[in-house]
Amino acid sequence: MKDLTLTADVLLSAYASGVFPMAESRDSDEIFWVDPTERGVIPLDGFHISRSLARRLRRGNFSVTLDRDFAAVVAACANREETWINAQIHDLYLDLHAAGWAHSLEVRDEAGVLTGGVYGVAIGAAFFGESMFSHGRDASKIALAFLVDRLRQTGFTLFDTQFLTPHLASLGGVEIPRAEYRLALRRALGGRGDLLAATPLATPQEVLQRSTQTS
Repeated sequence: MKDLTLTADVLLSAYASGVFPMAESRDSDEIFWVDPTERGVIPLDGFHISRSLARRLRRGNFSVTLDRDFAAVVAACANREETWINAQIHDLYLDLHAAGWAHSLEVRDEAGVLTGGVYGVAIGAAFFGESMFSHGRDASKIALAFLVDRLRQTGFTLFDTQFLTPHLASLGGVEIPRAEYRLALRRALGGRGDLLAATPLATPQEVLQRSTQTS
């Protein structure tokens, strides 16, 4: 159903209720709410770093930032042949970012070019991953590795990926039933995470070390 009254506050309430919005396409005005029977999540103690990704992290010829260029990450996520991010959804996430609810993690190459990133919404101790992109080898995997580490270090307990794709499954993502997800969500909403805590972003070596200890 077309929803001309969708606001940032409505969107936050939807996330807290376990549903999220999607559009049929970039040019569609139709926005619908999604509540999967099986929900994709990445257990924060179960992120999988493959040998090839570990080598990429050790090489370290990239930089990672947090909330440095949220708009560019959203634009890159929407700039694909098929996308659920229409103009209204795009603008709503910019509103959520301006209000401090939505965040991005950016990956740049040695020349400072944005090559990958991920963005999502944080409420309580729950992080709702919305979309990611990769314009360089392993860029989105690097972004997720750093994001998972950051979530663990700053008090989060739930990383909601909405759906489970083969890509996310290879990194440790799993599906859980709706009832189990709702219970985890309720607990997470009662907690407190702070993605923007004063703690510096991890180094690649710290990400690898902590992942080795827990996965």
